[in-house]
Amino acid sequence: MAQYPEVEILIQSDPTDNALAAIASILDHPESAHAPEKSAVEDAPIAPERSAADGYQKFGPGPMAAIRFKWTVRREDNGEYYVDETIGENSMPVISGPMSGDAAVKFVDDRESEARQRFEALKSEMTGRAAAANFVRNDGGEI
Repeated sequence: MAQYPEVEILIQSDPTDNALAAIASILDHPESAHAPEKSAVEDAPIAPERSAADGYQKFGPGPMAAIRFKWTVRREDNGEYYVDETIGENSMPVISGPMSGDAAVKFVDDRESEARQRFEALKSEMTGRAAAANFVRNDGGEI
């Protein structure tokens, strides 16, 4: 193994290296990570019989669309509102409701905020571990 030191390094690499690289690439180019979110204000004017809540949508954070959360408010014909929560593009939605339009918008905002906080905490933890691993590597120690 001594004649192939790069093989030894590859075997001992931290399993979070790929995840950190993916996150770093997203952070370097956040505009290309996902489509811009629409707010209820951007959708105005809305027909009087429709609520600003109908169609309200937010996306969760994350480096890959396949695991990104999406919340969409929809209004049924009976006037009740539901929130469809999906992960990725082809998942079956988890449906919450019925609720009022205001409650549905608050639900989406709360879920997106919670997801963003959890993502930031995970990203911070991973960055801290990577920094510690680099310190150990640069110090000549073992992982």
